[in-house]
Amino acid sequence: MTPTNPRTPASALHRSSGHAPVHLDLRQDVALLTAALIDINSVSGNEKVLADAVEHALGLLPQLELVRDGDSIIARTNLGRAERVILAGHLDTVPLPITEGSLGTVPAYWPSGAPGEGILYGRGATDMKGGVAVQLALAATMFDAGAEPDKDVTFVFYDHEEVEAVKSGLGRLVRNHGSLLGGDFAILLEPTDGTVEGGCNGTMRFEATTLGEAAHSARAWMGSNAIHAAAPILARLAAYEPQTVTVDGLDYRESLNAVKIHGGTAGNVIPDKCVVEINYRFAPDKTPDGAEAVVRELLDGFDVVRTDSAAGARPGLNHPAAASFVAAVGAEPKPKYGWTDVARFSELGIPAVNFGPGDALLAHKDNEHVEADAIRECLRALRTWLSA
Repeated sequence: MTPTNPRTPASALHRSSGHAPVHLDLRQDVALLTAALIDINSVSGNEKVLADAVEHALGLLPQLELVRDGDSIIARTNLGRAERVILAGHLDTVPLPITEGSLGTVPAYWPSGAPGEGILYGRGATDMKGGVAVQLALAATMFDAGAEPDKDVTFVFYDHEEVEAVKSGLGRLVRNHGSLLGGDFAILLEPTDGTVEGGCNGTMRFEATTLGEAAHSARAWMGSNAIHAAAPILARLAAYEPQTVTVDGLDYRESLNAVKIHGGTAGNVIPDKCVVEINYRFAPDKTPDGAEAVVRELLDGFDVVRTDSAAGARPGLNHPAAASFVAAVGAEPKPKYGWTDVARFSELGIPAVNFGPGDALLAHKDNEHVEADAIRECLRALRTWLSA
């Protein structure tokens, strides 16, 4: 795809879309910018309006070269610096709350009544429009007053993070524009409460199946109960003690759990099949094959099929860029227990960390919210680091 001319008028950029893009003021207070992003509904599959607005706003910044692919955007500086860093974030959110009276919806809501003060509620406030606002504010202001970052910067905004991996906008960018995603260090602005979280655990799913023989429940002895046959699977999982594994100085807690079980056809029929679905969150010292071996050893003797997997990412905090960033943030780094797209950068050979405003435990909740000052502090830390 040919890069968009950053000086192309916005009207030309969107002539084919049939509507004018929503205007985003990237120079307003970053907490107010977050609220403006929340006001644009961007549930997975519905990112176009927000992507149009982001592309339009970035297209007015002459220091950036833009590429758009679907509803994903890459914006890059080309200053000839010795080091390039990537700042990435996803545009989509999970579906809006259905709970009546929920504050975690669209549009954004300020309980204080004063926009920009206190707590900001709304879908995506934590996951992750606060982080996206930081990216956009940084892109707009890092050349102010004749200043220039001491590193080249690649900003990545992508669609379809909250759904199945095959739809991932970041995955599509890797396939279609991998040469534009090279770098020395990457920061994913997922919520971390303003603390650097290095790498991430891997994740893997399995189905363990037991078979029996159907029969009328009044004559149960004529059949064989497949659900009862799954009891040893559950017992082994319940007795399993997950490991805590130290990787590059960070302690990653693993977990291995049954997450769903289904079987049977009717209330008066002995079930002839039962399937236990299992999720394994494994430390980044293991490859997916190594993680699978752990599960197969534990459930030896049962029919186990791997249905999905995603490798983890080592923290990479020994890289000079990572070390300097941790020093700029000024807080002790932590491990990321969940899986995030830092793993995609790790697969490209790029050390990556998670760092963004908001509490990850609030992600996807009906009361999703973020402190306005947490967004400002995240922007301050990144701006300080890039100008060091």
